[in-house]
Amino acid sequence: MKKITTLAILILAFSILAFGQDELNSKGEKVHKSEQNASVDLKAGEKITRGAALSRKSKKVSLDKALASPDKYAGKTVAVNGIIVRSCKKEGCWMEMAAKEGGKSVRVTFGDHAFFIPLNSAGMSVKAEGVFKTKVLTKEHVDHLINDDGAKFDNRNADGTVTEVSFDATGVEFTKIVR
Repeated sequence: MKKITTLAILILAFSILAFGQDELNSKGEKVHKSEQNASVDLKAGEKITRGAALSRKSKKVSLDKALASPDKYAGKTVAVNGIIVRSCKKEGCWMEMAAKEGGKSVRVTFGDHAFFIPLNSAGMSVKAEGVFKTKVLTKEHVDHLINDDGAKFDNRNADGTVTEVSFDATGVEFTKIVR
C-alpha cells in the first residue's frame, strides 16, 4: 500500500510540473500567448487590426510589382494588399501573404514582435503598411521558422541560410473573405 501511495504522489507531482511549464519554441524561448494571437471567428466582411492604424497617406503598391523589384521600394513605407497564405502556428509573429491565391508570396514580420496576429488568420484578406527589406537569415533562424512555424523557403543557400525579401509591417487590417 505504501508503494502505491508513493507512486501516486510521484505521478501527481510530475503531472503538475508538466502542466505548469510554459510552451517553448525550438530556441528555448517562451511562446507568447495573448488576446492578439487568440483565434478569431470573424463574420464575412468583418475587420480587425493589429499594430498601428493604417495611414491613408502611404503609397499603394501592387504586391506583385513590389516583389518583382523590391529594391525600388526598400526603406520606403508603402501599403500592400493580399491574402494570407500561412502564418506562424505558435505565436502569430509572422505571416506570408500573396497578391492572390497561388501567387508569389512574401513573409511579413511585425517589427521585433511589436504585435501578433490571430493563429487562424490564414485565408483572410489583408492590408498591410510597412517597408520591404532584403536580408540573409541564419541557418538556425531558417530551421526555427520551418520546424516551429511551418514556414516554407524555395531557395536555401548551400550553407542553409536564406536570402529573403520580406515586408516589415507596422500595422495590418484583416477581413474575412466572403466565399
